Amino acid sequence: MNTINQELAALFSSMAGLLVTRDENPYKVRAYRRASEVIRNLPEEITHVSGRGALQTLPGIGKDLAAKIQEYLTTGRIRSYEELKTPLPESVREWMDLPGFSEPIVHDLFFRLGIRTWEDLEMLAKSHLLRTLPGLGARSEDILAVIQQRRVKCEKM
Repeated sequence: MNTINQELAALFSSMAGLLVTRDENPYKVRAYRRASEVIRNLPEEITHVSGRGALQTLPGIGKDLAAKIQEYLTTGRIRSYEELKTPLPESVREWMDLPGFSEPIVHDLFFRLGIRTWEDLEMLAKSHLLRTLPGLGARSEDILAVIQQRRVKCEKM
C-alpha cells in the first residue's frame, strides 16, 4: 500500500465532505470524490506519476486537481484544504446575511481576496468589484445599503 496515495486520497475525500457542508457545486464534490478513489486505487505511488508529468492522464484528474496534487507533493499540504477547514471569524460569518451572499462567497472573500472587515467589504462594494464574483446575485448598491444600515444600527448602540 502506498502511504502517500492513501494520505492524498483521504485529504481529497475530506475536502469533498467539507464542500458538501458548504453547499458547493455537486460536480466539484464529485470530482474530489472521484480523485480520491482514483488515487487510492493507483497501482503505483502518485509521486512516480507526477514525476513523469502524467497526473492529468489519470481519470478525472484535470488541471486544477493536478495542481493540488503537485502542491501536496511539494509542500505536504493543500492551501485550499487548510482554508476549507478553518472556520470563519464570527464577524465575517455575519456577511452571509447580506443579499446574495452564501458561505462559499464569504469564504472566498475572506481567504482568497483577504477581505477581513466590514470596511474592506464596503470598499470592495464601492469599487464594483463584487460584481465579478461568480455566484453573487446581488447588486453592489443593495449590499452597500445593507452595510450602511448596519453602520447606523451599530452607531446607535
